[in-house]
Amino acid sequence: MRGSALNDLVLRTLNGARPADTLATVRSLMSEHVGAQDVRLLLADYQLTALHPIDNPDDAEALSATTAGHAFLEQIPLVCEFPGAGVEVNLPMGIRGDRIGVLQIRLDQVPDAEQLEELTQLSTVVTYAMRAAGRQSDALVRTSRTRRLTLAAELQWQLLPGRGCAAPEYTVAGHLEPAYHVCADSFDWSQDDDHLTLALIDGSDGRRVDVMLTTLAVTALRNARRAGLTIEDQARLTDQAIFAHHQGREHVGVLLLHININTGQVGALLAGAPRLLIRRDGQVLEPVLTEYPPLGMFGESTYTEQRFALVAGDRLLLISDGVHGAQSAQPHHFGDTALLELLDGSSDQSTCGVVRTVIEHLYQHRGHDDLDDDAVVLCADWRGPAQPAPDATPTGDEVDVELRLAAKRPRPPALRAVADR
Repeated sequence: MRGSALNDLVLRTLNGARPADTLATVRSLMSEHVGAQDVRLLLADYQLTALHPIDNPDDAEALSATTAGHAFLEQIPLVCEFPGAGVEVNLPMGIRGDRIGVLQIRLDQVPDAEQLEELTQLSTVVTYAMRAAGRQSDALVRTSRTRRLTLAAELQWQLLPGRGCAAPEYTVAGHLEPAYHVCADSFDWSQDDDHLTLALIDGSDGRRVDVMLTTLAVTALRNARRAGLTIEDQARLTDQAIFAHHQGREHVGVLLLHININTGQVGALLAGAPRLLIRRDGQVLEPVLTEYPPLGMFGESTYTEQRFALVAGDRLLLISDGVHGAQSAQPHHFGDTALLELLDGSSDQSTCGVVRTVIEHLYQHRGHDDLDDDAVVLCADWRGPAQPAPDATPTGDEVDVELRLAAKRPRPPALRAVADR
């Protein structure tokens, strides 16, 4: 049995199995129908440092410098040959850009291109079944944790839409740190009709906060977005909701992007300290956006979106102040030089690889000390529509050469936001 018939059988069988029997069921099916000698299900940990087998989480494989890790980060199937011992096939497990791990199969011989494609589709089927099982059991979640989360971190991870999302026009990946005790930062996304909305929420700002603040902010933004309101009204209503609860004592920074996937036109709104960088044609650009007061500070603020256009090949990096403002022992801000160089040299990495690399170097910048502020990284690659709309004219490629005073080298050219008239 092969192809769609096997996919249907695997899905039906896994749907009827207990969550705890997922691995045994997959092994049995793969052995009978694919000829697998062994099967492992490897799940990525919360810090994106290793892949953990669900039957033996301590026997982890590092994400860096391993075939399984490369298959996870790049979301491509990879085959390793072992002379006299068969081959190992590493199949990425992900759904619409949301990566969860790797399905690792031992076979007698190297699969041909058609067989490898069928195995990759089968891995997607297994991923859907595991996602469903994860709704009913904590076993899979525990595999991804190397230690206990704080209650605040549990709240923040439950808020997230996933680790990534993808469509023909774009790929997005996001990450939070410190993973096991993140306090108040978050991110969100949604594609509705012909628009993609990205949101980065900076709730900590290096200070003690009510851990429910971000929950209120994200929920208010979603409520307004799901009502079909503009990002201006999303910000305004969230500002009012937070102010009503905290009377200006607590507030959050936010960066909202509303991207037309048919044209690449972006509506952007910045409140507080998040930052947006764009890598385009070997240059790192920064939109010149008006910085509005953080949401909840006054409760009566007016927010106006600004517009610029993306072009195919653009890479967007949305970061909280816990990333760009992180200091080293010297002290130097991470966003002054190191972050710009990382983004500039990231062309051969996937979005997931970029967020992981940024976090790795952030810890190096800090001398591997604990972070003193939450850090959020959201990376989006814009491929553009297959057939751009007639009005998809780039309007955001003007540059601003003004230097940033705190920079150790000239600030990158700025992508000037064109205000919507």
